[in-house]
Amino acid sequence: MSQNQIDPRQQMTRMSRRSFLWAGAAALTTWKGIGWLASRMEDNGTPWPFRRALEANDSVAADYFGPQRLAPTFSESKITKEPKANGDYGIDDADFDPNEWTLTVNNVHGKSEPVTVTLDEIRKMPVTTQITEFCCIEGWSQVVQWKGVKLADFAKIYPPSNRSGDDAPDIESHPEKLVRYVAMATPNDGYYVGLDMESALHPQTLLCYEMNGEPLTLEHGAPLRLAIPVKYGVKNIKRIGSITYMDQKPADFWAEQGYDWFCGL
Repeated sequence: MSQNQIDPRQQMTRMSRRSFLWAGAAALTTWKGIGWLASRMEDNGTPWPFRRALEANDSVAADYFGPQRLAPTFSESKITKEPKANGDYGIDDADFDPNEWTLTVNNVHGKSEPVTVTLDEIRKMPVTTQITEFCCIEGWSQVVQWKGVKLADFAKIYPPSNRSGDDAPDIESHPEKLVRYVAMATPNDGYYVGLDMESALHPQTLLCYEMNGEPLTLEHGAPLRLAIPVKYGVKNIKRIGSITYMDQKPADFWAEQGYDWFCGL
């Protein structure tokens, strides 16, 4: 072997040492990075760098969202016969009596006090039936038939105010002038969701009182729940006790546990 030639065994040893050093440095950097992220101040239950990433996802999802973007609909043959109840947050009150239920609507335009709405009054509003897919954030989905009232139709009767607070609201022609958010909560406030106004007024967003041709059961949110097929199931709040129009981003149960706020599909 000439003086200019390198012993292959020596070269492999050098490469192995370099690889080991690089791997060690990468592992140390990763470990320190994870430690740094975990030590950051929390924002709604999540270290703030992760929360900023979720907010970026929210922004992207909101940009491509619109009333013309509809969830797929299905024929009756595709309906799931026994849908999962999946969770009882906010509806585990053993003393709840659906016959005594009323809905409280806060910040209705022109009203100085909350408005109380009964199920009979909701049933008299224009009826919408749709068969859509309920997508759980856990990864499973089921096709369900929902019957109820479009939240947009409900809002025409009990409208939010404009952000300016001056002109009368026009739900159909100028929804961009309305306050920006809708908050919903169970009667005991044990579960709550926040929606941007565009999602709330989406043509497939329903206040539902029937599922698969039958009145809602207690475990599925009787007497009234939300069905919003353009969002994951965590936004489909059961047993709505209050609706609040507001211009500040409302609290959201699962966003506080580390999920993204928009939760769009």
